[in-house]
Amino acid sequence: MSERTVVHVMRHGEVHNPEGILYGRLPGFRLSDQGAAQAIKVASVLADHDITYAVASPLQRAQETIAPIAKEHGLTVRTDDRLIEADNVFEGLKVSIGDGALRKPRHWPKMRDPFTPSWGEPYIQIAHRMLAGATAARDAARGHEAIIVSHQLPVYTLRRFLEGKRLWHDPRGRQCSLASITSLMYDGDALVDIVYSEPAGASDPLATGA
Repeated sequence: MSERTVVHVMRHGEVHNPEGILYGRLPGFRLSDQGAAQAIKVASVLADHDITYAVASPLQRAQETIAPIAKEHGLTVRTDDRLIEADNVFEGLKVSIGDGALRKPRHWPKMRDPFTPSWGEPYIQIAHRMLAGATAARDAARGHEAIIVSHQLPVYTLRRFLEGKRLWHDPRGRQCSLASITSLMYDGDALVDIVYSEPAGASDPLATGA
């Protein structure tokens, strides 16, 4: 008899980031009012789902995003460091095109290898830790559903890895909007489908602070 389990891998909501920096793993970056509303919206959409396990990245924005979902289902939120944002040498700097750190020649050597990438945590390392986190959530929610809250690059890297695509990619093409959900459908241990949805609406993948 087959055992259906769903792991919903969610990106956090919009972050309060008035300076427009790449905040990465820096502490203290909370959801904006819009981000909090997105989290509540997703919680309402998932209210009738059979979610029995909730886990998030340790960063504040992920914890705040998962809180209303866990409350809706009466769950205690677990924290998994494997779900954290990708490490990045440009953390704390502005990196938008035209007015950011990328204009300065001293930063150009950090961009020499887009395939690993040279400016941050290797894509394959992100994929492996995210897969381990998703597998742990699947095992904890066997026969039911789990919700994971992580970050744009880790979520999208996991999806590309599972779809057998190359991990380096153009960020402008990421299908991973704010508060979006990439649902991993399992039959037993076998991944049988990946379903993407945007219960809180679409957002620009290149928006500063997104």
